[in-house]
Amino acid sequence: MDYFKKLLDLLRIEQEEDRQSYRRLTETSSVVERRAAGLAWYPIAIKDEEVGRGDYLTVEVERTTHQDSDHQLRFGAAAALFSNHDPHTDRVEGVISYQSGNKLKITLRTDELPDWSRDGKLGIDLLFDDNSYNEMQNALKQASTLLEKGDKGEENHLLKILTGEKKPGFHLMPVDEGLAARSKTSLGPPLNDSQQAAVNKILSANELAIVHGPPGTGKTTTLVQAIKALLKQDPGQILVVAPSNTAVDLLSEKLSDGGLNVLRVGNPARVSVRLMSLTLDSKIGEHGSMKEVRKLKKQANEFRNMAHKYKRNFGKAERDQRKALFDEARNIMKQVEQTEQYITNDLIARAQVITATLVGSNHYTVKHLKYGTVVIDEAGQALEPACWIPILKAKKVILAGDHNQLSPTVKSDEAARKGLSTTLLEKCVALHPEAVVLLEEQYRMHEMIMGYSSAQFYRNRLRAHASVARHLLFEADSPLAFVDTAGCGFDEKTEGVRISNPEEAAFLFKHLTRLFTELSDHYAPDNFPTIAIISPYKEQITVLKEQLMHSPALKVIGDKISVNTIDSFQGQERDIVYISMTRSNQETRIGFLSDIRRMNVAMTRARKKLVVIGDSATLSNLPFYADFISYAEKRKAYQSAWEFADAG
Repeated sequence: MDYFKKLLDLLRIEQEEDRQSYRRLTETSSVVERRAAGLAWYPIAIKDEEVGRGDYLTVEVERTTHQDSDHQLRFGAAAALFSNHDPHTDRVEGVISYQSGNKLKITLRTDELPDWSRDGKLGIDLLFDDNSYNEMQNALKQASTLLEKGDKGEENHLLKILTGEKKPGFHLMPVDEGLAARSKTSLGPPLNDSQQAAVNKILSANELAIVHGPPGTGKTTTLVQAIKALLKQDPGQILVVAPSNTAVDLLSEKLSDGGLNVLRVGNPARVSVRLMSLTLDSKIGEHGSMKEVRKLKKQANEFRNMAHKYKRNFGKAERDQRKALFDEARNIMKQVEQTEQYITNDLIARAQVITATLVGSNHYTVKHLKYGTVVIDEAGQALEPACWIPILKAKKVILAGDHNQLSPTVKSDEAARKGLSTTLLEKCVALHPEAVVLLEEQYRMHEMIMGYSSAQFYRNRLRAHASVARHLLFEADSPLAFVDTAGCGFDEKTEGVRISNPEEAAFLFKHLTRLFTELSDHYAPDNFPTIAIISPYKEQITVLKEQLMHSPALKVIGDKISVNTIDSFQGQERDIVYISMTRSNQETRIGFLSDIRRMNVAMTRARKKLVVIGDSATLSNLPFYADFISYAEKRKAYQSAWEFADAG
């Protein structure tokens, strides 16, 4: 069908752009540069090894230095073990089968380690991730085939609804005594009216329900209650997925805390005992049959070690003996595989909720499963082709997210322009408004901080819960400030694609230092309000971090201050948020500040105080910013940086 053919074409454009940018990044870079870019661990030490499925060798390694460096090595990613003596030839490819903290396991396409692995200077390189693209392409091809069947088969009914050919159906819910009412009382904390309406919509939906959750509206709480109610309605398994490991972790933990048997497929991004205990690896380790598996594995390793004692120069008898020992080890490992498969099947069958990333939902352990309901959280950040992987396993789909916040990352401008950055959530909200419930009450922000976002993105339907509507840092404080740097000569600096504004950054810290002095009358360092300093530009973040290090007055509250890009703060909140807008130029160019959804995220992180610092002369070229400045002026929240200087 044309719908899926177009998506496939866009995905191929994106894959090629992604591959080329990866190649540019890795082919000419040293191992130190790859490590700095998060694409390699180096140096590493081998901690353990064992033969697993299909005679592949699984090696456990640990980072020995640079243990705090960010990296992109994740469960399921293609990677290579290499020696830095000759990294182009001395390398064995494989797949990361476990990653937590500074340890990972890589399953290599070999049954024994090469000789060079004993020479030290080893590392792990991340390889280009064709696997995710292959999974997405296979899902799109499968969906296309199903749609071409016409009306044959029930699978394509859901597909026709999601692609706009049919309308979703809903059945009547009992008003007083049914599941809808019970979900309000017995299943967890009380829900507000719009949250309850979302739960009822999910329970009454035959194929599709959409939970539109603006910032701070309790989307996760709503989903947890809805999933519990769904399981009361129909005890079958539910699949819960999200585009990122972090989002999956949050839901996994909340569902488990709610008393559900949760199986987390894949490895969590957050390393905590609570989360690790939900993973298949951890549950397998605690299973009653594992004692037998450990005994068998020990035997197999003993046979392999005996076989390895035979070196290269030996005769036929030794060769036969060596082969017999390897054969015995393989036979034992087949028994191990069978027992592990029984344990895995048993654990999967007992789980009420299976959680995974979108691509992880096709993990070999659960690939074969079908579900009555699939819940896709953070659907506003999910690439549509990835959503079809879990959707093809479902009779009913719940989409949850906010298409007015960050969209998915698309590396190809062409693919984004032609529609790949438009999410399935956006499409379905437009196609099926009858399936959408907007969560209308938020529990994060002072109503003045919330007001502009509510007007611009949510048709003024958001309201602040009484517990947060008027909360302030102290009684006489204002929750909002736009500090205008127009005319101050704080011009942006451009180096290639890198944009920064050191003078604006310096001004921000003067402003924050003065606020710190004011707040010191009300707070001690240990209970000081939390602070986020954010900017859309990575180079400006680098400048801000450097300047923070040279702000001696703020050292006493250093642990309360976070500095990072807007994107890294989605889903987070702080008491105080400073936004450094960065752009200031004669041509009034604002670049990707024109992505107002990113600004919606930035402006809605603050609980009690939002301070936006920027040049009105540059920003006002876009109506969104001109209107925000007017909004601030009407609330006496506008201040010129000149006034600030005069007051100082």
